[in-house]
Amino acid sequence: MRILSIACMLAALAAAPTLANDTMSTLGAGGLVFVQTDDVKMLSEDLYVSPEQVRVKYEFRNEGAEDTDALVAFPMPDITGDGDFMVAIPTEDPENIFGFETLVNGEPVSAELHQYVFATNIDYTQYLTDLGLPLTPYGDATVKAINALDEATKQELLHRALVIPMEFDQGQGMHTEYWPVWTLRSTYSWEAHFPAGETVTVEHQYKPSVGGTVAVTFLSPPYEGYDPAVEYKRKYCTDDSFINTVKKTLPNPDEPYGAPFTESWVSYIWSTGANWAGPVGKFHLTIDKVLPQNLVSFCWDGEVKKTGPTTFEMEAKDWWPPYNRELEVLILNRQNPEPNVG
Repeated sequence: MRILSIACMLAALAAAPTLANDTMSTLGAGGLVFVQTDDVKMLSEDLYVSPEQVRVKYEFRNEGAEDTDALVAFPMPDITGDGDFMVAIPTEDPENIFGFETLVNGEPVSAELHQYVFATNIDYTQYLTDLGLPLTPYGDATVKAINALDEATKQELLHRALVIPMEFDQGQGMHTEYWPVWTLRSTYSWEAHFPAGETVTVEHQYKPSVGGTVAVTFLSPPYEGYDPAVEYKRKYCTDDSFINTVKKTLPNPDEPYGAPFTESWVSYIWSTGANWAGPVGKFHLTIDKVLPQNLVSFCWDGEVKKTGPTTFEMEAKDWWPPYNRELEVLILNRQNPEPNVG
């Protein structure tokens, strides 16, 4: 029996990229570190992504001559606080904020949640814990806990780029609150056994953290060196047809924020699929925009089939996850929908 553990790779998690997808890992002093295996192959991956749920089913096969025991990790996309954007809280359970569930060969497996806080690439997990602050960079509980601190501590949080000041007029003059802008990095892990020459099925499902805005933002003109149209094309592959469809809904062409949509952003980080032996033998992806009147845009190098009123499906054989692009899905939620739009 071979136990996967690479001591020389015990580095801080802060040095690792944001990941998601099952991957081999080691648990070091700085957290989980993702390593590559030459024996365990991912035969297939069937992935379903929507703003309401992410489901994925894998088939692994140990091609080696010996059994392999490994710490398997499923990293979640980073969650970063921002005073201007909305972040949906997946669940109210601090021990399992994503409602993450795992089955191995059809049997439930208990996964451990590892969470770390970063700002300017510095790990502040222990610092926030010592202050008694929640690690989640959103929600009333976190905002209230921050603003209950003394002024000197709040200024120190500001100095460390963990919070930003937000000013409000509450009818009695301007009022300043401090809101979290740190990044929360979450990873689930569990011990797995891969018998030599056998196939193991692993299934996950969870509720994603969905970001978004209350209006369409990519039609606005460039400002301060930032061009939202260019950024959205790079990230979500918004093409001319998609943009023109949105523009047709504008009550006034001179008011780009007037389109009757809100934005939702869903991420799935699939680059760690490359940590297994060889490519993914058979890959199948379903993206669900939830409602027929919604619009959706994402990047995919290949054929995309619309298979239902809200679903789009893609397939690939001997598939390597893109090393320079993760799955980023933009969904425009139609407000006061009209028939046959979307």
